Amino acid sequence: MRAAFFAFLFLFAAFGPALAVEPSEKLADPVLEARAREISKELRCLVCQNQSIDDSDADLARDLRHLVRDRLTAGDTDQQVLDFIVARYGQFVLLRPPFEPVTWLLWFAPAAVLLIGVGGFVMVFRRRRSDPLQALDPAEKARIDRLMNGTE
Repeated sequence: MRAAFFAFLFLFAAFGPALAVEPSEKLADPVLEARAREISKELRCLVCQNQSIDDSDADLARDLRHLVRDRLTAGDTDQQVLDFIVARYGQFVLLRPPFEPVTWLLWFAPAAVLLIGVGGFVMVFRRRRSDPLQALDPAEKARIDRLMNGTE
């Protein structure tokens, strides 16, 4: 029973995105359709935001897929289609934004957060390894020694 459930779950996950593009959307020319699918994989669904328009079932994603196919049918190159959509919706629509000064924060923020986290971990680890009596003044250390020896 479990194996059948996991097999169904795997098949659903593997073929779910393929069902986002409806048969009525597909172009008759397989070359144009392949180009449309590749472009659609590079564009973000503005409703879902972490899915491509190729994977999304949202109405806006469907409209964008139609727009991509209309532009390809009109004779635009892949870059012209992307430029048209970026001009209309901004660079946010790209799943992989270009490496420009405006987008440096997007590219470097994950590495910076990782380095800060590793640095914090190292600091905490070093503090725990150090001598706990190190923060005490000499009078406090002497009192602890007397307590440990049983003289107080």
